[in-house]
This record gives sequence, C-alpha cells and structure tokens, in this order.
Amino acid sequence: MGAQEPVVVHKGLENVYVCESNICFIDGENSRLLYRGYSVEDLVENSFYEEVAYLLLYGRLPKREELSSFVESLRQSYELPKVMLDLLKQFPKNAHPMDVLRTGVSMLSFFDNSSDDYSRALRIIGAMPTIVASFARARKGLELVAPKKELSIATNFLYMLNGNEPDEEDARAMDIAYIVHAEHEMNASTFSCIVTASTLSDLYSVVTSGIATLKGPLHGGANERALEYFLSVGSPEKAEEAVEHTLNAKQRLMGFGHRVYKNYDPRYKILKPLAKALSEKKGKAWVYKTAEAVEQAALKRLSEHKIFPNVDFYSGILFHALGIETDLFTPIFAMSRSVGWIAHALEYVQNNRLIRPKAYYTGELNKKYTPIDQR
Repeated sequence: MGAQEPVVVHKGLENVYVCESNICFIDGENSRLLYRGYSVEDLVENSFYEEVAYLLLYGRLPKREELSSFVESLRQSYELPKVMLDLLKQFPKNAHPMDVLRTGVSMLSFFDNSSDDYSRALRIIGAMPTIVASFARARKGLELVAPKKELSIATNFLYMLNGNEPDEEDARAMDIAYIVHAEHEMNASTFSCIVTASTLSDLYSVVTSGIATLKGPLHGGANERALEYFLSVGSPEKAEEAVEHTLNAKQRLMGFGHRVYKNYDPRYKILKPLAKALSEKKGKAWVYKTAEAVEQAALKRLSEHKIFPNVDFYSGILFHALGIETDLFTPIFAMSRSVGWIAHALEYVQNNRLIRPKAYYTGELNKKYTPIDQR
C-alpha cells in the first residue's frame, strides 16, 4: 500500500527548471549553442579558451588589460605543490585518470589559503591540466614535464603530455576542443556542482562533484567508446554492416543522439572538419573515413527519429589524432568544463537556495518491528 496520493514524478528531472541563468542558451531544434549570448561558432572563429573562460566567469568579454591580468593569474596556477607531484608518482599505474583528477583537485584545497572564489577558480582551472598530464607521464615511468607559463592552457597541456611544444595547428585544435567543451547549460555534472554549491561548500568540493559525475559512462566517456567502435569496425567498407548489426541488436551507437538536441549538435559541426584535417595530417585518415562511413550509415536509420551525431562523435578522433590516450579523453572534457561548472556555481549562490528535492515513497507503512530471533 502506498503512503501518498499519486503525483507526477519527473524521472531524471527532464524539462524541470532548477534555476534562472544567463550563462548558456541551447536551442536543440535549431542547433544553437550560446555562451553569455555569443554563439559557440563565433567564439571558435574569433576567440580562444582563456578569453572564453573570462566571459563565462565574469559575464562579459574582457578589455585588453583585464584579459592580460586574467591570463597571467591563470598561468601562475599551472604549477603543483611538490608533495602533489610526488604523490602522483606513487599512485597505482592502473588508476583511472578521472579518479586521479578527482583526488588531485580535492588535494589542491590543502594548499590554498585564499578566501576569494575567483582566485580559487583560476587555481583549479590552471592546475587541472598539470594533474592529468603529470599522471599520464608518471604511470609510464617518464620524467614529469614542468609547465611553461608562457604557453596557453591548451598548448601547455600538450607540451606537458608529450615533452615538446605542439605546432600551431595542433595547439589551435586543442584550444577549440577546450572552447566547445567549456559549457553546456544544466547537464548532470553541472547540476551536481550547483547542488554542492547550494550547501555553501567550497569550489574545490564543487569541482570534485562535477568530476565524479562526469566519470559516469552515461555522461562522460562517450567519445572514448565512439572511437573504440570506429577502430573495431576497421574500415569504411565495413561500416554499413557494422551499423546494421549494432542497431538491429538494439545497442546504442555512441556519439549519436542527445537529450537536448533534436538536430545536429553545433559542436559536432565544429569538430568534424578539425578531426578530418588532423587525421589526414597524422596519417590516420582511415579512422576518420571509417567514422564518416558509420555516420552516413547511421543517419539512414536514425535521422527520421531526430537522432543525429553529437559532440562525442568526432572529438575522440581529434584527440586520437593528437596522440592522446583514450582514457584521457574524459579528463580533458573535465579540464575544459571546469570553467562552466564554476560559473554556474558562483551564479547560483548569488540567489542561493539549498537544493532539496523530494522522493515519492512507494513502500509499506506502519510495519511492526520483529525481534531477531523471530525472523
């Protein structure tokens, strides 16, 4: 017997508004994504990640001197305390990089005496790539590469990962990947962040919540599985048969479909030509061609259901072409998204209300306790 009269349960909180925000606008029917009113296409064409980060955090594009000061502060945050670097070397080599990143961000709070949230924000955003790149090298027994403060955050990540500075094309591709992953409204990890922020916890806890949520395969990691699928298909000629087998088996085709987009994901449109160019440059064109063949085969079956490719379809190919290991894809997502998480957390607490939803009880009532010997 139920405890209450039936109510409408919004499973997954789908289409439930939890706050007002002026950070991000998504028009899923018309493939539009705007950060603070600016289209993501316009920002990719004219801006770079650090300026986009300023925009998301402060709500406007910076003046030259403001941007210069912001970038300088961010770059001062690249370095990790020696004790953290020593610990990264001691972590198990088979540890998941997302677990390492989550633990690393939490540890950062030990070394930060700032009471200013924006200083903390820059500390977190600047240090996350160093945590990921340092562990990626440590687990291989390689010497860690210290960050260069004269490099942009995207360029510096590739430098610390590989030990040499990337060329301009690779660096720009990484910067664009950072931009398109920087923010995406009230997704699962962002919601986790504002739940934590609503308790008036600190930003390190907020971002740790976001990382923990993003680790789940239904949120982060889709680009890893999309790439693995393309590699398993093996060639463009095998794509149609593979897609038919996958869909007929009622299995999900990773990188297709999105909760909010009923048309093409605008981020997909940005990353596809980048993935093509980098794949050709790096001698991995067959991977791109296989993905494109998978895409065309899938669209024949899925487009009529308004299921189209999303950001994950080609982002993994881009990272693969840059020589990045597959299990680092989701940490890169987190590194990029950290600014969006923080922007939402800071915005939410300006008009804060503790987030406390309800669960509709369906169990029994008034049960009598049974002593253990009588059970």
